[in-house]
Amino acid sequence: MKSTFLRFERWTTTLAMALACAMLALAASLGMFQILMRFVFRMPAEWTEVLIRFSLIWMVFLAIPMAFRQGAMVSVDVVYRWSPPALRRALDYAVAFAALLLIAVIVWWGWDYAKRGGVQTMAGLEEISMFWAYLAMPVGGLFAAVGVIGNLIDPRRLELETAQ
Repeated sequence: MKSTFLRFERWTTTLAMALACAMLALAASLGMFQILMRFVFRMPAEWTEVLIRFSLIWMVFLAIPMAFRQGAMVSVDVVYRWSPPALRRALDYAVAFAALLLIAVIVWWGWDYAKRGGVQTMAGLEEISMFWAYLAMPVGGLFAAVGVIGNLIDPRRLELETAQ
């Protein structure tokens, strides 16, 4: 069961990170296109600004699962270093519980916000609903929850290993 979940977590975290990288590439490409259109051709494409903003939002929410999985997101370094091993595991559970609680709030209100924002359209792209932009919160939250549970089952502490 544990290895099956960790395989699933590895797959979902890899997928989320690949999508986050794609969103960064999209934002960079749109930024270059906007510079070219604005300063070379003197014909700005206003729609690129909106897409850059929302691709960066999607990038952040899709990259969060990797940070959680690597143990680099919610950090209580000093308490963890000073604690005995038995207390460390209890601290792991407390941090995971707090993170999952926050993620649950983000997913719940993010979904509500996405549904309510579905009647709005993006400025400059009137044919696209804001639902797709706001959907980044619940989707990223669901991916992040898998990463938090994965880190609880198989802890990684990359920030502690690299700290001096």
